[in-house]
Amino acid sequence: MSSQTPPQMPAQTPRLTHRRVLQIALPILLSNATVPILGAVDTAVVGQIPSPEPIAAVGVGAVVLSAIYWIFGFLRMGTTGLTAQALGERDNCEVSALLARALLIGLAGGVLLILLQSLVFQVAFAVSPASAEVEHMAQSYMQIRIWSAPAAVAIYGLTGWLIAQERTRAVLVLQLGMNFVNVVLDLALVLWVGMGVEGVALATFVAEWTGLGLGIWLCRDGFLGAGWRNRARVFDPARLRRMAALNGDILIRSLLLQAIIVSFMLVGGHFGDVTLAANQVLMQFMMITAHTMDGFAFAAEALVGQAVGARNVAHLRRSARLSGLWCALAAALLALFFLVAGPSLVRSIAADPDVRTAAGVFLPWMVMSPLLQILPFMLDGIFIGATRSADMRNMMAVSAMIYVAVLLLAVPAMGNHGLWLAFQVSFLARGVTLALRYPALERWVARGGT
Repeated sequence: MSSQTPPQMPAQTPRLTHRRVLQIALPILLSNATVPILGAVDTAVVGQIPSPEPIAAVGVGAVVLSAIYWIFGFLRMGTTGLTAQALGERDNCEVSALLARALLIGLAGGVLLILLQSLVFQVAFAVSPASAEVEHMAQSYMQIRIWSAPAAVAIYGLTGWLIAQERTRAVLVLQLGMNFVNVVLDLALVLWVGMGVEGVALATFVAEWTGLGLGIWLCRDGFLGAGWRNRARVFDPARLRRMAALNGDILIRSLLLQAIIVSFMLVGGHFGDVTLAANQVLMQFMMITAHTMDGFAFAAEALVGQAVGARNVAHLRRSARLSGLWCALAAALLALFFLVAGPSLVRSIAADPDVRTAAGVFLPWMVMSPLLQILPFMLDGIFIGATRSADMRNMMAVSAMIYVAVLLLAVPAMGNHGLWLAFQVSFLARGVTLALRYPALERWVARGGT
């Protein structure tokens, strides 16, 4: 998109092609691939300190803050859907206003976290207790990083705005820029200056504020139009209510999904440390699957949102079909990869022979997992783009109930295999229930979204 003109749809909407889907998806795949690399660098740098406590403290602090920031993930998804629809409607003023709204909500959410930091940290350590020394270090880490919360949360909104316009290369640039600053400062502050845990936190603090500045620069064309300065439009009560309802539904859906994941780990703990560790090793396969499929789900969000905004059912259907085709291909390749390379991956992650053996027993569940996740990932993207968040919330609630029912029936009979069965059924249930709602989505678009 040109930096000299306000964000707008071209005179003729680009054709929906395989190439267009890949141009959206591949930068997201590359961006996601950098996330574990950064965590590894943080751990490696602080690991040079000859004591285990700093590594544990950074790990605890990072996990707690990531979980807290994750709550605001609705801002990314909601902004993508609304902006894509505004593009489909060729409402350039609303596209610009949405950028302002997303930034303001993100900054306000981050300021709220700063104000509530004492309560947030207290609850976090009550749930995840650690030794006194680790807790002290982790608190020092979080007390520095929390001051970049406004930047970290606002970046969700900027990312959603860029994805809606198919500008995922800019998302990749943003992620790489933040990671570069973080890694350089990690090395400088920890290894050269000797700041320890506080150095890792300060590096991330600077990287996140730098990321916000870079993100605003990447979105600079959104500030060339008048929409973001139109206070009446930015704070329009009807639009704010719609955004609040959308974000609230997505938040509930995401909390239910997180509850399933957390309960999976908690129930797994009842089978002993070896089984718990094996489950944790296999969850890394789940992360690989999620990071891969995200790219195609994001493509669906952008393309479906634009189709819905244009009230074009044919484009909606083709967007879903093309994105889904590539997601299915990726899932098949992942399943094949896990089948062939799974044992080697397990050995590279886990050193303990008992954990390796246990993970090998349950590895078949991960081979089939990518195939079971095609529908939920793609339909999440489709319904986010269409801003049909109530359907997402309701079907997630149904899926959670099905998960609990299978859990109660299968775990006593099958042990950890029953736990994996319930976990995989939850994904299948989410996909099937959303698929049953898809015809209503098409009818809704055909009626003009009313």
